[in-house]
Amino acid sequence: MDEKLFYLEEKLKTFPQRSLSLVPTPCHRISYLSDRYGVEIYCKRDDLTGFGFGGNKSRKLEFLIGEALEHGCDAIVTSGGLQSNFCRLTAAAGAVTDMSVHLVLGGGRPAQPTGNLILDEMLGAEIHFVDSSDWNDWEAECAKVVTELEIKGRKVFRIPIGGSVPVGVAGYVSAFIEIMKDQERLGLSFDHIIHASGSGGTQAGLVVGKALMGWDGRISGISVSMDGETLEELVFALAVQTAALLGGSVSRESVVVADHYIGEGYAIKTVAAEKAMEVFARKEGIFLDNVYTGKAASALLDWLEKGALSGQRVLFLHTGGQAELFAKE
Repeated sequence: MDEKLFYLEEKLKTFPQRSLSLVPTPCHRISYLSDRYGVEIYCKRDDLTGFGFGGNKSRKLEFLIGEALEHGCDAIVTSGGLQSNFCRLTAAAGAVTDMSVHLVLGGGRPAQPTGNLILDEMLGAEIHFVDSSDWNDWEAECAKVVTELEIKGRKVFRIPIGGSVPVGVAGYVSAFIEIMKDQERLGLSFDHIIHASGSGGTQAGLVVGKALMGWDGRISGISVSMDGETLEELVFALAVQTAALLGGSVSRESVVVADHYIGEGYAIKTVAAEKAMEVFARKEGIFLDNVYTGKAASALLDWLEKGALSGQRVLFLHTGGQAELFAKE
């Protein structure tokens, strides 16, 4: 694996990048769950990336912003929900690289900003509210904003929802390499990685890393956004494109999504997620969010209760998102 790791690291160095994250992030044992269920549970703390209030998406943005700067862009346009973590981090990345950031946020203008919206404004982003929860409507509004900016002579870098394009996905291939190094540092090997999957980029990066490094563990994406079949196809398509950029390929069988923990829909709270958030907070001092990590943790707890993880060493990937805790509905 060392030779494959070296090759992949060298390949990733050929991509333009702008350093943002404080990496490597910690990886540590979750004592309470491990001791209670007799299953070794570890947590990869990508909530502690440091930049822009933290979160895993700064890894994607290192590659995306690198490409934007390489092309001489001076404006960024992207979209997401009202409390989008990716949009908040994009606003931060644009601010520190002197690019104006335009955020198209779905859900309508709130009476007052809370959570991530406060941070978006603090970072100087221009916000365009869309009174719709349909991602297609957000993307259509983005196209209008791009056109308006280009008419004004701006050079625009357009980023799809969540930064889930091959260049952004490369950021999570890099994260997978880091996880492999965590194994070596800790003197162990993981059997199973569990994480929240929304727009598919994080999972695609992990799947590509698994394929190119020959890791034989399982990666389970816990859908927080759509039905499992749709998300699996989205992840696979992204993984295929990203692997091709890196000179490799992936198998369809390596893309596994569980969609039983979404509840009524994206960003809608579930009782199970709230319970998982309480367990992590009170037993480990780790804060999760309602949209992503809480739902992923609810899957983890459910599988532990059912004995589905017996005999495995599990890595729970904490992708961040705690700013959502300070949002008002």
